[in-house]
Amino acid sequence: MQEIKFRLVNPGLQPRRTKLEMPGWAGNAEPRTDGSHEYVWHCMPFTEGAQYGIEIFYPYENELRVTKKDGSLAFEGDFGPPPPESDLEWPPFRSFGREYYTYQLLLDLKVGKEWAVRTEPHPRFYTDSTDTVPIAVPALLRTEWWPMISFVGVKSPGEGRTHIFRPGEPMMQILLLPVTADFTLMPMAEEEAAERELRGRRIHASRPTLAADSTWVSRTDTVFDGTYPGGHMGNVGLHD
Repeated sequence: MQEIKFRLVNPGLQPRRTKLEMPGWAGNAEPRTDGSHEYVWHCMPFTEGAQYGIEIFYPYENELRVTKKDGSLAFEGDFGPPPPESDLEWPPFRSFGREYYTYQLLLDLKVGKEWAVRTEPHPRFYTDSTDTVPIAVPALLRTEWWPMISFVGVKSPGEGRTHIFRPGEPMMQILLLPVTADFTLMPMAEEEAAERELRGRRIHASRPTLAADSTWVSRTDTVFDGTYPGGHMGNVGLHD
């Protein structure tokens, strides 16, 4: 098991393994049964993907709103005076050109020399319908020798749009990845491709049987079934 050690300047960041919040950004805990509203957690690949990283919370007591007005960013939020006897950047959010802004994260994650940490949007970005969730810019940092994540980039909202940071809400996610993406992309050999095609056809033909006990229809007449997590079968169409 990989061990990730951390140290904090601001304990409000609350780093932890990402959790699905229900009720909350992941929806409500409605059962997988006919007539339920569909939520992203009903989809096993999303559920597993969303919980793969470390979530970081907005650590301040005041709400912050970042709005683009006439091509420039406006920051609405009172952080008060800078902490005493501190050389921290203050306020901790500031513009970075017109298309981005930054946050002085000040979180140190120590991983092994073969590993790196990658920042990215929190999974709630993909479930949000208000267009207000911050969009952390992907960045790979080799923290085995770099002892501080000094700041993270965030994509600016569109003109007239607002990102909202609220106390206690997750604002980004961090993944642990190999330092080097050591792989080669190549087409399958004809025999291997044929075997995969045959396996897919067999799954498709067996789907009514495989999904017999897990099929349900949501409130919006969307059909879900548990074919995908039912075995080593690959991703075929809708899944539960």
